[in-house]
Amino acid sequence: MNEHTLTQLRDLRLDGMVRAIEEQTSSTAATALGFDERFSLLVQAETAWRDDRRVQRLLKAAKLKVSTACVEDINWRPSRALDRSLVSTLAGGDWIRNAQNLLITGATGCGKTWLACALAHQAARSSFSVLYVRAGRLFDELHVAHGDGSFARRLAQLAKLDILVIDDFAISPMGASERNDLLEVLDDRVGTKSTLITSQLPVKAWHTYLDDPTLADAILDRVVHSSHRIDLKGATLRDKKEDQ
Repeated sequence: MNEHTLTQLRDLRLDGMVRAIEEQTSSTAATALGFDERFSLLVQAETAWRDDRRVQRLLKAAKLKVSTACVEDINWRPSRALDRSLVSTLAGGDWIRNAQNLLITGATGCGKTWLACALAHQAARSSFSVLYVRAGRLFDELHVAHGDGSFARRLAQLAKLDILVIDDFAISPMGASERNDLLEVLDDRVGTKSTLITSQLPVKAWHTYLDDPTLADAILDRVVHSSHRIDLKGATLRDKKEDQ
């Protein structure tokens, strides 16, 4: 195949096919195949290349705090009390397809953020859109959005995400504006998208933490009642050279 044809394929953004053609050119096994077989391999190569590019874009957009976290490396030591069946089900992604939530709680350093990133990473590999953000930074961002008039647009962007990961929830006092903004974010997602929240504070203490009975009821109704829960146990995993 001449260089002009390869250039045309690149112009059509069929880079996976171009790469496969170049590989076939140097393969004696490929030259023994018929046209239909070789063309089928080219189509498969293009599809795989596009799938990989899509996953890489999703992972980049996710901004995961621990980009290397993956479900294959989960530490299953008994002291963590991790339910293999539940984690396996979550890795399958049905909770996302069904617009359910996931709440991960546990003491500082027990691996909440790592596990959240691992499940978010798995979701991106399954072509779900993801965004990781610490709770404090999310509220700071929304506060700025109120000031520059972009609040509605930002809410719309967050509402489109298949998974919004809110890390370190309830780590510092929450004011009235933060409670209202959290309700707005969750209200746009309830029943349509999934939210993953990590917190040192047990879920049963969230109502008291929110410090406003009416808003607390509304917020928890949108996030807790349709959620899966993981309560991590065990000592801190920080500074240890082992899987999370």
